[in-house]
Amino acid sequence: MPKIDALVQDFLAQKVIAVVGVSDKRETGCNLAYAKFKETGCQVFAVNPHISTYQGDPCYPDLKSIPVKPRAVFIFTSPGVTEEIVKQCVDLGVGYIWMHCMMGTKPGAGSGMSSVSSSAVQMCRAHGIQVIPGSCPNQYIKPDPFHGFMRRLWNLFGFLPAS
Repeated sequence: MPKIDALVQDFLAQKVIAVVGVSDKRETGCNLAYAKFKETGCQVFAVNPHISTYQGDPCYPDLKSIPVKPRAVFIFTSPGVTEEIVKQCVDLGVGYIWMHCMMGTKPGAGSGMSSVSSSAVQMCRAHGIQVIPGSCPNQYIKPDPFHGFMRRLWNLFGFLPAS
């Protein structure tokens, strides 16, 4: 089993997940991930400082505002924002972080379509946070044909074995 599969299983075993980067302006992979995390039975919290509700649920401006400490955080933002979110995770004692990247986990792959920040990844590791530096939950939770194809393709090209 590729290492990323074990990391994904550990992340998905957490039942309180914050999703940073949901949007009420357009449909995004983050919005889809939010819905899929909810479908798995997780307690899911939306985080976006620009909106107060998301799909009828409260939306929080930051992780510290969530009434229940998340065990895991999925990040779908720019790399600079990812660094700020990871700092919040360190302060809160969050144990699991998944940084989105459309192009798998290969450093530099899809840099314009990535939430991954190498300094944020290093910060996670320095603080004992299990991190998935790339890929997408939508490739693992009941993937549609497109996401399933992407997962197989990135695995074939070696873009998925997270280190």
